[in-house]
Amino acid sequence: MRERVVAACDGASKGNPGPAGWAWVVSEDAGTPARWEAGALGTATNNVAELTALEKLLTATDPNVPLEVRMDSQYAMKAVTTWLPGWKRNGWKTAAGKPVANQELVVRIDELLDGRSVDFRYVPAHQVDGDPLNDFADRAASQAATAQRPAGSALGSPEPPPSAAAPASAAPRRRANGSDRAKGARARAGGAGSSARTIKAKFPGRCACGRSYAAGEPIAKNDQGWGHPECRTAAAG
Repeated sequence: MRERVVAACDGASKGNPGPAGWAWVVSEDAGTPARWEAGALGTATNNVAELTALEKLLTATDPNVPLEVRMDSQYAMKAVTTWLPGWKRNGWKTAAGKPVANQELVVRIDELLDGRSVDFRYVPAHQVDGDPLNDFADRAASQAATAQRPAGSALGSPEPPPSAAAPASAAPRRRANGSDRAKGARARAGGAGSSARTIKAKFPGRCACGRSYAAGEPIAKNDQGWGHPECRTAAAG
């Protein structure tokens, strides 16, 4: 029996809810992807995509082999490692007495975890020199959400393209010409403190629009701080 399998999984939603996708990747040496799979979810939230990615990974791997799962979603990880026992004791109700969100997926993951040796490891998303498996899963999930088509090593799919949300410092630098400087000046004048970068929230928060966002959901910076990407776009318009 193999000593351990190292894997990563991730989900993406373009709008939250919006076109969504999931992906998982398994490595032979804890760093190089050996096999992977990604799929579309139609319209779904980021949390549904994250949980689906974990469910698909657990289904696709041997339950008799210890598994290390690398994730950048604190929501999905805490749902199945921290909150799950309390939800079960409370009859699938939260501490506030409300029904557990995405209960069907959580129940299925609980069944897949039963009797298995699974070690969950949180890894920050979109980091220069970050975890290569998580980055691969992130890109594959994003591609599946955008294209709404399945992909994977079994299908002979090429490696997913770089993420549009990759940190700017990871890209080669070049000297700005006059046109570039003018564009930068216009962008700063039109929205000081705004950013085109979208990341996943590490903690829950509230957007300037008044709606909250959960840990793991995509957020972007606007003039009032961090919030929903669509609210940043609306403000810019």
